Order: sequence, then structure tokens, then C-alpha cells
Amino acid sequence: MRHMQIVISTLAWMLLINDASATETAKQGQAIYNGTCIACHGADGTGSLPGVPDLNEKVGVLTKSDALLLRSLTDGVQGPNAPIAMPAKGGNPALTEDDLKAVLAYIRQNFQRK
Repeated sequence: MRHMQIVISTLAWMLLINDASATETAKQGQAIYNGTCIACHGADGTGSLPGVPDLNEKVGVLTKSDALLLRSLTDGVQGPNAPIAMPAKGGNPALTEDDLKAVLAYIRQNFQRK
């Protein structure tokens, strides 16, 4: 019985730590989004320029896998209806892979399929 209590307590702590880590990652992603992505994608993710995808669409760009989206964030991407391509790293070459993962976490948490 004591062993089971230890296991349950450990799992509860792991969930709390993971949740706190996810919250911190989303905060970091929000700061990056607001500094880099907001100009084209807008504060609400609906896109503020012609051809920029609405990040809130139920069957939109965020239905793609994280791996594919991270590759698009890293390398840039030309949307089918966009007159200009999204530049690599949103035009901010200083962004790291962890920064891009944080932005994606923020976007998924706040815009996908509302």
C-alpha cells in the first residue's frame, strides 16, 4: 500500500512539473509570437495579410503534424494562396529550434480549432 502511495505521489508531481513546464513554454512562445509572428498572423491568429492562413480553421494548417509545421517554421513556406512566402523563422534568424517549438505550442494552445 505504501508503495502505491509513493507511485501516485510521484506521478502527481510529474504532472504538476510537466504542466508548469508547458505553461512556461507557452509564455515564451507568446512572447516570440508577439514579437515576430503577429505582424502577419494577427493577434487572434486570423491572418492580417492576404493569403496568410487563419490559424483557427478547424481543417486548416494546424491539422498538420508538429514535425511538418516545425520544418515550415524553420525553412519558411509558400502558401498556395499567398502572394508572398513566410520567411524562414518568420524572418528572425536568431530564433532557435526551442523557440520555434515554443511558438508552435503557443499557437496550438491558443488558436487551433476554436
